[in-house]
Amino acid sequence: MRLRWQSALPPALPKGVSWTRLLSYLRPYRGWMTAAFIAMVLGAGLGLVMPLAIGQMVNQITGDQILPIAQIVLLLGLVAIGQAITGLIQTYSLTFVGERVVTDLRLVAYQQLQRLDLAFFEQSRTGEITSRITNDVTLIQSTVTTSLATLLQGVIQLVGAVVLMLIVSWQLSGLALVLVPALVLIAVFFGRWLRRISTAVQDRLADATSILEETVAGVRVVRSFEREPYEVERFRAAIEATFAVAMKRARVRALFQPAMSLTVWAALIGMLVAGSYLVSIGSLTPGDLVAFLFYAGMVAGSMGAFAGLFGQLQEALGAVTRVFELLDQQPTVFDAPDAVPLPLVQGRVEFREVSFAYQRASDHPSAPIVLRNFSLVIEPGEMVALVGPSGAGKSTIVNLIPRFYDVQAGSVLIDDYDVRRVQLHSLRSQIGIVPQETLLFSGSIRDNIRYGRLDASEAEIEAAARMANAHEFICQLPEGYDTPVGERGVRLSGGQRQRIAIARAILKDPRILILDEATSSLDSESERLVQEALERLMAGRTSIVIAHRLSTVQRANRIVVVVAGEVMEVGTHRELLARDGIYARLYRLQFREPIPALAAD
Repeated sequence: MRLRWQSALPPALPKGVSWTRLLSYLRPYRGWMTAAFIAMVLGAGLGLVMPLAIGQMVNQITGDQILPIAQIVLLLGLVAIGQAITGLIQTYSLTFVGERVVTDLRLVAYQQLQRLDLAFFEQSRTGEITSRITNDVTLIQSTVTTSLATLLQGVIQLVGAVVLMLIVSWQLSGLALVLVPALVLIAVFFGRWLRRISTAVQDRLADATSILEETVAGVRVVRSFEREPYEVERFRAAIEATFAVAMKRARVRALFQPAMSLTVWAALIGMLVAGSYLVSIGSLTPGDLVAFLFYAGMVAGSMGAFAGLFGQLQEALGAVTRVFELLDQQPTVFDAPDAVPLPLVQGRVEFREVSFAYQRASDHPSAPIVLRNFSLVIEPGEMVALVGPSGAGKSTIVNLIPRFYDVQAGSVLIDDYDVRRVQLHSLRSQIGIVPQETLLFSGSIRDNIRYGRLDASEAEIEAAARMANAHEFICQLPEGYDTPVGERGVRLSGGQRQRIAIARAILKDPRILILDEATSSLDSESERLVQEALERLMAGRTSIVIAHRLSTVQRANRIVVVVAGEVMEVGTHRELLARDGIYARLYRLQFREPIPALAAD
């Protein structure tokens, strides 16, 4: 049989949690599982030969058997060698399958995360998501491989041992089978208990993971406020909560195994007493009694393994539930069945009677309306600035253009194409975003610039860096474009990160550009360099700027003042100051000085 690695992932499966669904992840590795199964059957069969050989050896000693002891020893040696070989094949095959299943599950879960929209991430904790892809998937690994092998091997041994027990002594077999109902009842009782507790353990561990990731990501804030002791106590509380639930699970396990062992030993003692009586009256040879007790031990071991396996499966079911809950999440923003590719656009953006409210969790279904009958037209190549107080809806407006969210009423159009009727890839490929807080990915500067277009050449990367005023500082770094930026770009200054982000956007060459006040947190020199780079980036493109500092929007073709999701004023900087309305008041509040006299044109 030819075994080969296969990377194909299982097809889409029905929603919900089922062992059939979980085991479907084994399908791409049927060859390896078949090899493991054959080795398992052979190993279990060889194991069934061992008690017969030992029984014959006892009969040889007592004079009840004429088979030479040398042949018995040879048989035992061959059985031992056969079990070693089959054990090797079984262990390696199952380990391979287990690692591949874990890899596939994590990849499927990560692919699912890339499908989900922003609403999911805003309602979920990072640590919770990470825990499902790491801890929960790892727990599932033993379920679909080791536990499955234990189950199949136990079934083979159980069936074979029961048959041979009946052959050796039907009287003792009847007594042994009394053991089964008691073990089943114990397993069911403790198994359900373990499942509930194990799910709670995973939930508490996810809470602790969330705190850990938050404090690592926000380490600068923690340090600046000197909250290290507070964070330690917060993490300690989460870990102690995990420990408390884990110890509850340990107590249940501690009760489970002794209950099973006590039942098994009571049955074995009863069979030993009854077997001794049968030997004394000549109904059974000593060797047959020894063989029977070995087989009874196999049955008891299999039943005990089933009981332990049942408990493990109940524990794993909690992890399976959490993973499949993630896989069953459905994005709210997706391509319509009749979606068409968006052709290369001129860049006209129109909001037509748009109303929007963020969806809340099911326990808080009502949500305030952010935009109500919002209308605005932005012409190709125009620079439009959105200003207004915090919470006015500025970020919501720009988030609707690349369909990070969908409107509840009205429509958003690009070149007269409703964004809900075009393919997401063709839409977002023509939109560039430079956020206020720049996020760089771990890797080199070159990798981060190339993120704008993965097939870009070295010359194109350098040209984009030059346009972004980044080439000079990059060349001064020890490793140049190969310099690692660190997690989230921590090795670079704020101005350097912004210029890398601008180079990334230049390389993408979008038709529509969204800027979220990219210079608000920079020093004067960095702001000048970034502003120059932004002007090059915006040239010839439709640009929408969210402005927090009014000094940065005076060159805009139009300034749109948004208050409570409605357009209150539209005009140039000079026109709005002359109108002495909301924009003029915002100007006075920000600069704390009278509006300067406006010279005549």
